Amino acid sequence: MKFSNIRLLVNDFDKCFTFYNDVLGLECSWGGLGDNYASFNIGCPSGLALFKADIMNNAINKVVNKNEFEQDKAVIILQVDSVDQVYASLRNKEVNFLGEPKSMSDWGTRVVHFRDPEGNLIELYSELRKSR
Repeated sequence: MKFSNIRLLVNDFDKCFTFYNDVLGLECSWGGLGDNYASFNIGCPSGLALFKADIMNNAINKVVNKNEFEQDKAVIILQVDSVDQVYASLRNKEVNFLGEPKSMSDWGTRVVHFRDPEGNLIELYSELRKSR
């Protein structure tokens, strides 16, 4: 596994994008105003990312109202070679996943989600193979 980024899950994407890009002056390495996702260079080219919270809620099959206390505010993203292999290995170590691995074709990734003992959301992903 290797660290990919910390993704902040936001309700007002454009307001947060403007804050990190214009106010803090972080270099945007991907995305922009009006998008669903953007990443910023924080010494790691895409180390800090913004993502619309409702899209992440859909990905983990969680139904919450905006600004509810239960809504996740961040997710730690770890890249792996094979989500399915790591999923099988961690299930044997009794990690409780929020669902089975699934392909997110719009994201270009295969993902699976779980929580650490304190309830922090973690995503494992591997890139989908591009069809020729």
